Amino acid sequence: MSMGNKRFTRSSSNKMIGGVCAGIANYFGWDVSIVRVVYTLASIFTAFSGAIVYIILWIIIPEN
Repeated sequence: MSMGNKRFTRSSSNKMIGGVCAGIANYFGWDVSIVRVVYTLASIFTAFSGAIVYIILWIIIPEN
């Protein structure tokens, strides 16, 4: 199963903080609002460890 030339990048045009959620939504073809809501809920219910994951993704994922 090949994804072709599709690259996983942060969004530079549709970002609230770092563009990580928008990048995830663009890569998988999902609605960015749903990704943000799910990510926020997951962060709250995991004692905000999602914030640490977000920062790490912000650092390692290149911006488009």
